[in-house]
Amino acid sequence: MGRTLSAKQVLTLKRRTIRPGGIWADCVGEIDRTGVVFFWGNSGNGKTSAVASFCKELTQFGRVLYLPLEEGLGGTTQDAIRRYRLDECGRKFQYIATMTFSEMDEALSKPRSWDFVVIDSFQYTQMSYKEYIAFKERHRNKLLIFVSHADGKRPEGRAAMKIMYDASLKIWVEGHKAFSKGRYIGPKGECTIYEKEAKRYWEGKTLNRK
Repeated sequence: MGRTLSAKQVLTLKRRTIRPGGIWADCVGEIDRTGVVFFWGNSGNGKTSAVASFCKELTQFGRVLYLPLEEGLGGTTQDAIRRYRLDECGRKFQYIATMTFSEMDEALSKPRSWDFVVIDSFQYTQMSYKEYIAFKERHRNKLLIFVSHADGKRPEGRAAMKIMYDASLKIWVEGHKAFSKGRYIGPKGECTIYEKEAKRYWEGKTLNRK
């Protein structure tokens, strides 16, 4: 059993934080360097682009691994690389399409492994919530970024719903915009991922409501 702390002692504890730049400064502000980030959204709304853009900012603070379990290195992935110039990040940003989730889990436990890890998608891991908790506990020194399918405006599946509630940073992607729904919210709490498509989508929704 660990020792108890007074409220005064808790306030003296040092948090390890980062401040993503660019559009994400307005959306999320300052966030913890470790923990869980949860992206979710419906297909065709810019989820892959949002995650790629977020990862580009994370390369300022460490190395990022993107595990594309669902899509592999297909056209959407290549488009995101081009749009956000991820090729300029060198070894600070890496895709590994041939690695299984179990292999990645093992690799993360080794010294000098990646600082930030994207798992796309959560549904393809086939993890239960209990397995997720164990995975998170094994890698408490990492920032784990899960990408999830959506069912309407909710994450798809019971386990994904529970993880969304557990995550400290929750990012809903709709109409090529990202909205911070967690405990970290920047000055605006949202950002535009793809200006042209976002304008078309949101103007269309306004017209449909009239």
